[in-house]
Amino acid sequence: MDTKAFREGFRDGIPIGLGYLAVSFSLGISAKQAGLTPLQGFVTSFLENASAGEYIAFTLIGAGATYIELCLMTIIANARYLLMSCAMSQRFSPDTPMIHRFLVAFDLTDELFGITIARPGSLNPYYTYGAILLAAPAWACGTALGIIAGNLLPLRVVSALSVALYGMFLAIIIPPSKKSRPVLGVVVASMAVSTVFAVTPVLKQVSSGFMIIITTLLVAGLAAYFCPVEEKED
Repeated sequence: MDTKAFREGFRDGIPIGLGYLAVSFSLGISAKQAGLTPLQGFVTSFLENASAGEYIAFTLIGAGATYIELCLMTIIANARYLLMSCAMSQRFSPDTPMIHRFLVAFDLTDELFGITIARPGSLNPYYTYGAILLAAPAWACGTALGIIAGNLLPLRVVSALSVALYGMFLAIIIPPSKKSRPVLGVVVASMAVSTVFAVTPVLKQVSSGFMIIITTLLVAGLAAYFCPVEEKED
């Protein structure tokens, strides 16, 4: 076990865990409205670890949707994690055991992907384990607490707590954008494409999961074509 990497991951996972606790609290209110118990909400969030997927799942449960509808919508909402998994798999050392790849993929969220993929060199699974140790329980506990609280707190107050996550996203993209013009171009282009999806009447109908996939493939493909990464021989 690499204790140094584990401690670093634990340290970097503190703000993520705090943000997850706040955001999943509002998710718990949705679960309460769908009729879930605190234990059911805890288990669901501990196993799924996806805000958009869980919001959709709880909405469909409350509407009495079938299992097939629930499975299909959850897969569509979480399809972007397939791209993240592909990116992560390329950064592991070839001799990394499959069990480590499996465990890291289990909790591959946007924020954990961001802090992990930003580390130089081959990825160390123990760094991700340290971050998961706080992030996963915080997400699950926040959902359970939200169900317990029910509708006692105004939804606007709870939603305002999610600002912490946006701050973490900015902390991930701003430093590399200052150092690299191609990265800055990718960030700006991604914002532009996302805006087009948000304001165009036809594109508004595209789900958020597919919107992220399309934006990622388009912007990353153009960046790879115009600004390829120079490969260096060992």
